[in-house]
Amino acid sequence: MRTFVESESTGTPKGTAGPKGKAEGSPSKPSPATRLLDTASALFAEHGIRAVGIDRILAEAGVARASLYSSYGSKDALVLAYLDDLDRRDRQRWHAAVEPLDDPIAKILTFFDLAMQSAPKNFRGCQYANAATEFPQEPLEPVLAHREWLNSTLVELLGLAGVSESEAVARRVQLIYDGALSGSKFEHSVEPIRFGREMAAATIEAHLSR
Repeated sequence: MRTFVESESTGTPKGTAGPKGKAEGSPSKPSPATRLLDTASALFAEHGIRAVGIDRILAEAGVARASLYSSYGSKDALVLAYLDDLDRRDRQRWHAAVEPLDDPIAKILTFFDLAMQSAPKNFRGCQYANAATEFPQEPLEPVLAHREWLNSTLVELLGLAGVSESEAVARRVQLIYDGALSGSKFEHSVEPIRFGREMAAATIEAHLSR
């Protein structure tokens, strides 16, 4: 992967997206790698990736610069670790939410329900879209992986629900979901997501096999 973040210091990027090496500090305190990732995730989500310099991340995490290089290699790799972790947590959150559900359509609409729960935190919209917007020339693999997972999940659930042309309908539902998150960001309201949920439900209903 090419370097896509302006670094504030010199160093040799190692191109990894996750922590490596031994954890430092006492057992009761999170490792520097964990503190870096947690701090960067909060700052990136609130302010954007490019707007947050590495010095601020290091200061707020209480971590030495050397730990950044030993744990991640560069800010570039820390950004990828943030997106990887975001993808992992979003998948886990969805799976936990749909575990008690049997209806595949209800599982699809859970994507909108979860978005309505999280949107009021900062109305930042879709963080994957935000990252892709900040780096339009870079294929961010965690972003692509998340969207592919979302699409394949929709196709599978639509098929289980008996929806004809499940792939085409999945693309429509995903586009509605994208637009709902963007609308929520513009309006600082969950109403676009609520309306998007209704649109998705109507679109699915219209393609159910009778």
